[in-house]
Amino acid sequence: MSYRIKVPAKILPVDEAHMLSGLDHLLHRLQRYRRPLLAGLGVLLLAVAVVGGVFYVDRQSAQKAQELEREAMRFLTAPSMNDRKKADQGLKEAITRYRQVVDQYPRTPTASLALYHLGNTLVQANDLNGAVEAYQRFLAFYGSNPSMAGLVQQRLAYVYLLKGERDQAVKALTSILETPGTLNRDQALFELARLEESQSRPEGALAHYQELIKTYPNSPFTSEATIRTKIMDVKKSQDATSGSTSVVPTAPAPQKSPSSPPAGK
Repeated sequence: MSYRIKVPAKILPVDEAHMLSGLDHLLHRLQRYRRPLLAGLGVLLLAVAVVGGVFYVDRQSAQKAQELEREAMRFLTAPSMNDRKKADQGLKEAITRYRQVVDQYPRTPTASLALYHLGNTLVQANDLNGAVEAYQRFLAFYGSNPSMAGLVQQRLAYVYLLKGERDQAVKALTSILETPGTLNRDQALFELARLEESQSRPEGALAHYQELIKTYPNSPFTSEATIRTKIMDVKKSQDATSGSTSVVPTAPAPQKSPSSPPAGK
């Protein structure tokens, strides 16, 4: 019985002609779609340039806003602020710088803080209406920050009190309690209690004081609220005691009747 020796098949070399035809086909397809590819590449480069330009402009704006904010602070903290005329001029210059930040660079991180400082500086300049407008503008554009919103509402309440608008002040302080995440709720309760007390409404004042004591036992306002509560309780008990004590009127002394004339006369 004979055996055949198996010879492995020879691996033929790659057909160079076939390879070249495939490359030609690929080049032909690229040539065919050259315009769409170039258009897409152009759009991509344009988008990159636009995004880079926006970042560059935002960076430049942020730097200019910071420079204006620093200039405003320098005017407010200058040694010449002890001079009345120079102090007034410094306030005007600071207000101008803050307005430039708010109006020209509203999308920068410095804008919200500049708007808050603008309101405070307008209060110093006794421009109460301008301060109210600045604080309200802050709440409209940056009210999503609860910590800053609570502080601005408190400042707004103080301005309303300076203007004699007590109801608006109460509304601003109440909004602090109604906004989740505010950090000055204890002070808002204390201020509301004092307003109630000044209006001779002890029940409302006691309610706010007691809520402050119960909810914020470690607040720096709690000790004074406790003292005020005790004073009001003593006054209330004294009023109740004096009201229940009635004075019995003294009966008038009987008067003598006029003597009758003697008979026969």
